Amino acid sequence: MKNIMEMKQRAFALVNEARAITDKADVEKREMTAEERTQANTILDAVGKIEEDIRLEERLQKHAMAEAPQAQATEERKVDKRTSFLKYVREGRGNMTREERALVEDTTGQILVPEDLDAEITRSLAKITVMRNLAQIRNTTRDRIRKRSLTEVAMGWGKLETGTDITETTPVPSEEYLYVEDLSGLVKIGRDELQDTDVNLEALIADSFSRARAETEDTGFTIGTGHSNQQPEGVAVDTGITTVDLITDDVIETNDMLKLKYALPAQYRKNGTFLMNSQTELAIRLLKSTVDGQYLWQPSLQVGTPNNFDGHPIANQDDMNYPADTLLKNVIVFGDFKAGYRVLDRGGMSILRLDELYAEAGLVGFIAYFRVGGGVVVTDAFRALKNNT
Repeated sequence: MKNIMEMKQRAFALVNEARAITDKADVEKREMTAEERTQANTILDAVGKIEEDIRLEERLQKHAMAEAPQAQATEERKVDKRTSFLKYVREGRGNMTREERALVEDTTGQILVPEDLDAEITRSLAKITVMRNLAQIRNTTRDRIRKRSLTEVAMGWGKLETGTDITETTPVPSEEYLYVEDLSGLVKIGRDELQDTDVNLEALIADSFSRARAETEDTGFTIGTGHSNQQPEGVAVDTGITTVDLITDDVIETNDMLKLKYALPAQYRKNGTFLMNSQTELAIRLLKSTVDGQYLWQPSLQVGTPNNFDGHPIANQDDMNYPADTLLKNVIVFGDFKAGYRVLDRGGMSILRLDELYAEAGLVGFIAYFRVGGGVVVTDAFRALKNNT
């Protein structure tokens, strides 16, 4: 079974390629050359072929469910929801019937993005953000979840029958909460683009909304100041994480990196990742082992695989501090993000269409609204390299 969304995205990319050819001639204030016309027409012929394949695949998938009436009804409802949602995006609430609004509107009047398109936006987020790739993701129906923990229990060796005292500890419980916050962003789409085919419009929405969400969300997971400021709890500013001081203020040395690595407990070190500003990575590219003089930073040899330092991957997040930057103190965080940081997603995405505000510019505004949170759940899974100046 073919992936219809991937086929739509491929068609959208080809349309942009053809548009770039025609726009080049417009910018240069000239007629298109015969070669350019041929190229554009060839690309659009390919788009037409993909659209035919999409229609065929949609029919095949629809008929394949004929033996499962309940599943077919569910899929048809998804199609109806998607169609109603795209009508809202293209034409606004006033042009929708009551039945169409009922498919995509919640009890508060918010327009909800259909589940399949919302899932596509979330998948795109993982490709263009850092923290979502590193952290554990949990869906929730609540505004907050408990972070329960106990102090460690100690044990000791010895035979009780020979008089060895039992090693006794009293676990101390603590209870804190991880909150879901409100995240909203504005996307402006040209009126001409809103008149495009459903194939292109869906791909445009997925790309636009995922990019609108990604940067702010990633910043919150990295340096967010917590629930009191209606933000996630950033891993780089969490005060519960144990820090390792730079040997020399404003300068990173080889021994700083090794001290940071071995300050992390072994059970978390195994899956440890370095999170740092790209300027910090530039500085550590020059660091060498004090034993054999070899560079400890190693470039990635495979597309999609991160660079590494002393065998551990490096993730760049440019909201992080870097040496000699006085905004923050923690310049590098090293740890097992899957074990120690949790992202909370609550519900789906909803949008509000703004028809008049950007009308003079030929644009329609859309406010995207999400419920998302994040925070450190195991502080011992991290260590941070600290600059004291």
